[in-house]
Amino acid sequence: MISRIFLSSSFYGRAGKGITRAMEANGGWNVEVLLPEHDVRCMAAAHDGSGRVFAGTQSGLILRSEDCGQTWEPSGTAGEAVKSLAVSPHDSRVAYAGTRPAGVHRTLDAGATWQELEGFQRIPGRRFWFSPAEPPFAAYVQAISISPSDPAVILAGIEFGAVVRSEDGGHTWSGHRKGAIRDCHSLTFHPRDGAWAYEAGASWSAGAVSRDGGRTWQQPKAGLDRRYGWACAADPAQPEIWYVSASTGPGRAHSWSDARAFIFRSVAGAPWEKLAGGLPQPLDYLPYTLLPDPHAPGHLYAGLTNGDIWLTMDRGDNWEKLPVNLKGIWGRLVMIQGR
Repeated sequence: MISRIFLSSSFYGRAGKGITRAMEANGGWNVEVLLPEHDVRCMAAAHDGSGRVFAGTQSGLILRSEDCGQTWEPSGTAGEAVKSLAVSPHDSRVAYAGTRPAGVHRTLDAGATWQELEGFQRIPGRRFWFSPAEPPFAAYVQAISISPSDPAVILAGIEFGAVVRSEDGGHTWSGHRKGAIRDCHSLTFHPRDGAWAYEAGASWSAGAVSRDGGRTWQQPKAGLDRRYGWACAADPAQPEIWYVSASTGPGRAHSWSDARAFIFRSVAGAPWEKLAGGLPQPLDYLPYTLLPDPHAPGHLYAGLTNGDIWLTMDRGDNWEKLPVNLKGIWGRLVMIQGR
């Protein structure tokens, strides 16, 4: 069973502020709110067990913790708002922050200093990026992911904009990658195989997959009856097994209690399957996040907007609801593997 779960709860709970932390202890769960004075929009944790965690806020402030979120300190500012964060799986001192207006900042010293990667401002076609999600409707970087095979290869997804790629640590960037979904909602490399990358978004398909490190993408459609994808994930042992959560459109997806959503699974290119096995059919609350356990192949957590967390231990065939509620999940679940 998971020992520590963090998530951004900036859109719901405690007046939309802070981070909700759930910790399993003595057969039960302790739930508390951290950073209640901050409008937290995203989080990322180190993969090396160091306990390092970053949190990005709507005000542009980045916060850092070195003890799994027990204590926090300011770690610089970036943009008008920090919308996405990623810690390098190769070196936990290296992290990237995606911002609004659309930009990327990087730290090489565990957050002591941050520097904007100016090459991101020279991406072809960026003048056409536009976000209808919130005023002032400026485009922003919704997702960042770093290849597990090459620390210099980075993907960035812009909501209602593009999916772009860097091969030199973010100094230069490509234009929109062929076949990827322009309205990107989530984006991730496979945790072990850098040839595979995954996206959820809104297009003719709810998901897209790359088998060449994010250079080119395909949008499989067979079996999907929903095209508004939000979260994506892959099995850590079998990259050909991956998942998306999807609804019928933005109105339903972000509604309260009428999302009409499903979690879909793709296996080795076969048509998408709707997952049931104990899950409500359809889900009234959108799975805002899908979180695989890198140490337990087949395990996948789904965090719903009402705060419920569901778990499958057999790659989606059967599900159980955990006995804890986080009072609203409007951001990404982050698993802390540290002390």
